[in-house]
Amino acid sequence: MNTSGHAADDVRAPGLRLSPFRGLRYVPERVGSLAAVTSPPYDVVVRPDGLHHLESLDPHNIVRLILPQAITAGTRHRKAAVTLDRWLADGILAPDPEPALYVYEQQGEGILQRGLIGALELSTPDEGIVLPHEDVMPHVVEDRAALMRTTAANLDPLLLTYRGDGDGAGAVVDRVAEREPLLCTTTEDGIRHRLWAVTNPADLTAVATELARHQALIADGHHRWATYLRLRDEHAAPGPWNHGLVLLVDTVRYPLRVRAIHRLLSRLPVADALAAVGDSFRVTRIDGPLSAAQEALAAAADAGNAFVLAGDGAFHLLDRPDPELLARTVRGDRPELWRTLDATVLHAALLDHVWHIPDDPEDIAYIHDTAAAVAQAERRGGTAVLMHPVKEEVVRDLARQGVTMPRKSTSFGPKPATGLVLRSLALD
Repeated sequence: MNTSGHAADDVRAPGLRLSPFRGLRYVPERVGSLAAVTSPPYDVVVRPDGLHHLESLDPHNIVRLILPQAITAGTRHRKAAVTLDRWLADGILAPDPEPALYVYEQQGEGILQRGLIGALELSTPDEGIVLPHEDVMPHVVEDRAALMRTTAANLDPLLLTYRGDGDGAGAVVDRVAEREPLLCTTTEDGIRHRLWAVTNPADLTAVATELARHQALIADGHHRWATYLRLRDEHAAPGPWNHGLVLLVDTVRYPLRVRAIHRLLSRLPVADALAAVGDSFRVTRIDGPLSAAQEALAAAADAGNAFVLAGDGAFHLLDRPDPELLARTVRGDRPELWRTLDATVLHAALLDHVWHIPDDPEDIAYIHDTAAAVAQAERRGGTAVLMHPVKEEVVRDLARQGVTMPRKSTSFGPKPATGLVLRSLALD
C-alpha cells in the first residue's frame, strides 16, 4: 500500500472524494468575537479550568456543543442538541448560502499551514483510501457517536494528511488564499486563522481530480473517524451520513509537526512507580527545570526506548530497558518498527507488566501539554509519564503496512480550531 501520493496505482478508485457542503458559521455581529467562540479539539480540553475558561470567554463558545456539561451522558448530548437548535433559531449560527469547500489557514510564529475543509466520503481501512495509524477506545467512540447522533452535526473537522503530486488542489488553495477571507481571527495562542469559500466549478474540479489519485493518513481524529463509520452503518441508505467533516492538508507543501501525548497515572505515586521498576530500566534522577528533563529524554530516545517520570518535584529518566523484559512482554507477531515504539514498550512492559495499570479513564489520562501533565501529577500525587515524539515517517510506514500504533501515540499539529465552520447533516 502506497502512502507517498506520488504513485497511487494500488489505491482503489475513486480515491479521496471531498464534497462541498453548506457550512454553519458564527454570525460575527451576534458574538463577542470569533476568537472567543472557538476551542481546541475536544480531547485537548482536558482540564476543568480549561473548560471553564472557554465557557467564560463567550456564552456561545463552541465548547458548549462539543463538551456539554450535565450529570448523565444522555442529558449532556440532548443539551448540546437543544443548544445548537437555539443558536440556529437565534441567528448565532447561520448556514452559508451555497455549498463550498473551505480553504483554511493557520499562521503564527514558525507556522504556516493551509488545507481544505470538506465532507469526505467515508471508507474503511481495508479499502486503502483513509489510513488510520492508532487504535481507539470504545467508550470514546460511543460518546462521540451519541453526540453526533443527537445533534445530527459534525461539530469539528478531523485532521487528515496526504502527499500532493502537482499543482491541482495545492494551486487552488494558494490562489484562493490571496483573496479577501470570509473570516479572520487570532486565538489566545497567537495563531491567526483565516477561512475562504471555494465555489468556482473549475476550482472544485481541479481539487477533485487531484484528490482522486490519493489516499490520506488520519493525523488527528481517529475516534471521530471511527464514529463516522459507526453512524454510516446505522444509516444504511446513501445520504449525508456517508460523509464526514475533515481538514485535508498536503504535507508536501505544508509539513505538520508531530508531538508526543503524555500519560497521567493518577493512582500511582512516583515513589511506587520507581520501586516497581527496579532494575528493569536504568533510572537517572534529573534535578532541574522541565526543559532539562526534555533534553535528557530527547538524547536518550536517540539510543532506544526512554521515558521521564514526574510528579514528585523531580524528574526521573527511564532508559535502557532489560531486553528479557521486552522479550516477555512485547508481542512478537508485529513488525520490528511497532515492537520498538515507545508507546508499545510503555503499555506492554511498564503499564501492563510492571505497574499493573488497567487501560481505563480512571487510571490513565492522555495529556498533550507537557507542563500540564507534570502539574496535574504533582497536584494529584500521581505519575506523569513524559513521552518523546514519533517521527512522521515511522507513522506513515506502519500505516502503509496496515499496522495501528497504540492509542494516543502521536499528536499532529497544528490542529484546526473548533468553531470556525460546522456541518449540519440536515443541510446536506
